[in-house]
Amino acid sequence: MYQFGISTHLFHNHRLTRDHLVHIAAHGFESVELFATRSHFDYRSDEAVAELVEWLSDTRLSVHSMHAPIMERMEKGRWVSAFSNAASDESRRKAAVAETEAALAVASRIPFQYLVLHLGVPAGQQPSASDNQAQTARRSVEEIAAAAARVNVRVAVEVIPNALSDAATLARLLEDELEGLDVGVCLDYGHAHLMGDLGEAIEELSGHLWTTHVHDNHGKKDDHLTPYAGTIDWDAAMMETQKIGYDGVLMFEVDDSGDPVDVLRRCAKARERLEKSFVTF
Repeated sequence: MYQFGISTHLFHNHRLTRDHLVHIAAHGFESVELFATRSHFDYRSDEAVAELVEWLSDTRLSVHSMHAPIMERMEKGRWVSAFSNAASDESRRKAAVAETEAALAVASRIPFQYLVLHLGVPAGQQPSASDNQAQTARRSVEEIAAAAARVNVRVAVEVIPNALSDAATLARLLEDELEGLDVGVCLDYGHAHLMGDLGEAIEELSGHLWTTHVHDNHGKKDDHLTPYAGTIDWDAAMMETQKIGYDGVLMFEVDDSGDPVDVLRRCAKARERLEKSFVTF
């Protein structure tokens, strides 16, 4: 049986609070992914980390994963100062890696299994060509994986809409360029659906899939909708996921559509539908 979690991406526009975790737990979810944006969760603040330790104990939630920093802050739903670990400018690349290492330090107080890592900047943020360079991305993954290993965390690079990060490209990266490095993939179902054939993407990641992001869209925009609110065929997606042997966490990464508690209610219903879609081989 799969375990289900919720990313705090749902509350990304706000400072993370105890009430957010209370609502997640109240809707039957067992684990969370922490979204490491300092305007949301300040991973550099000892006080913020200490508060989170208490909140997790109160709600009996576990932290499955942390999403590595991708921007300086979120402001009114917009990214401000995107980080790029694939930048050709070495000072900018190092700054992105340093922020990721600062977020990883939280694992010494709050253990988590996976760091979910973007390579470069998503196409939707209109990156320049210098933002998404394959050679510098590889260097950053090597550095971040070494830092993660020191705190017993494993790195999962995420399928995102850019030339570095479709499923086939990530599989080749792990098999040819980073062979022997302890790195896997986070399959973002919504992103893979936007980029082409979701079933084919799942198959490409066989043997590399460590964790997931579960959300939906209509194939045009990265809407981060609740599953079944878009055009993904979730029965087929779950069957393909089971076929490649993945039995880990299904982590909902949905947007706040104006009432996050209602979004959680819809996620709980989607969870029930997903559970019914599982088959026995």
